[in-house]
Amino acid sequence: MMTRRTFVATSAAASVASPAAATTPFHIPAEEARHERTFMQWPTSRKVYSSSHFLADTQATIADIANTIADFEPVVLLAHKDDHANIRAQVSEKVELWNVPTEDLWCRDAGPCFAQNGKTQRIHNFNFNGWGNRQTHKRDGKIAARVAERLGLEFHDTGLVGEPGGVETDGHGTLLAHESSWVNKNRNKISKSEIETRLLAAYGATKIIWAPGIWNEDITDYHIDSLARFTGPNRVLIQLIEDPDPNDNWQTVPYETYDFIRGSRAASGRAFDITVIPEPVTRRVQSHDFVASYANYYVCNGAVIAAEFGDKRTDKIAKHALQKHYPGREVITLNVDPLGELGGGIHCATQQQPKL
Repeated sequence: MMTRRTFVATSAAASVASPAAATTPFHIPAEEARHERTFMQWPTSRKVYSSSHFLADTQATIADIANTIADFEPVVLLAHKDDHANIRAQVSEKVELWNVPTEDLWCRDAGPCFAQNGKTQRIHNFNFNGWGNRQTHKRDGKIAARVAERLGLEFHDTGLVGEPGGVETDGHGTLLAHESSWVNKNRNKISKSEIETRLLAAYGATKIIWAPGIWNEDITDYHIDSLARFTGPNRVLIQLIEDPDPNDNWQTVPYETYDFIRGSRAASGRAFDITVIPEPVTRRVQSHDFVASYANYYVCNGAVIAAEFGDKRTDKIAKHALQKHYPGREVITLNVDPLGELGGGIHCATQQQPKL
């Protein structure tokens, strides 16, 4: 079974990016802004899922997330029409099915990323290439364009190859990213300064905080959204292991990222208010490759959908932190262990369309 923490290269065609304008009036709103709907993808590829039993478990998890979000806002589940009957047996009537063929579930990365300017909306193309051609993406590489076509929206090339899961925005001018996910020859063969210029233009932001990250030890090259999240202007929620092993990059590098955030300021010039939550210890799945990320939650209209891992102490701490950072929203926690076994979480599986 392929996981996002396991480096497995597979052949796939690379997307070709064209230069983007240095500035744009369009911006990508913060996730907590009002949504029109949530997009998700149905996992199907046996090139990715060698075990039919694990694929079924993963599909059930995606259905559970979709049903939960659908109680708060419309959900569109993208899948080939041949899969619709199987999906409909598992999801609520509130979940709409679109005939957009998929291979895997990671809608944050392969799905449509919406930007807007006043009452105009468009989809920004990040030229998804399977995380540096590490995974098949014959279908997934076309998802964003197909959604743009269905909605009649402009499909705007950012001039970048990468994934929205690899950059965090506060919606107020500040971005946060690991260099390993962007300044990487498997995605972009341009300078860091040019990547920064294009990211700022794509998000309508004015400042980016870079931390080094980790190259070539997981399929995403360490996406920021499993570690640290903006919860509002000048506010950050980050997950750190309480007693890190100095010989384990996955335990020490998060502290390095924390130091970069703490030593930086937001685009507004203000210092960050940082909340640290602990990583779970007594979780249900103890595999070293398992991603137990409380930070990989999703904010929808009226709710925060987050993971719980079976550690009563840290599950409680994380839920309390989310309730504090998102007052007025219901915090719902789900068992999404199959996603953790794949190296991701709820945020990785979702993508919002902002409401105009």
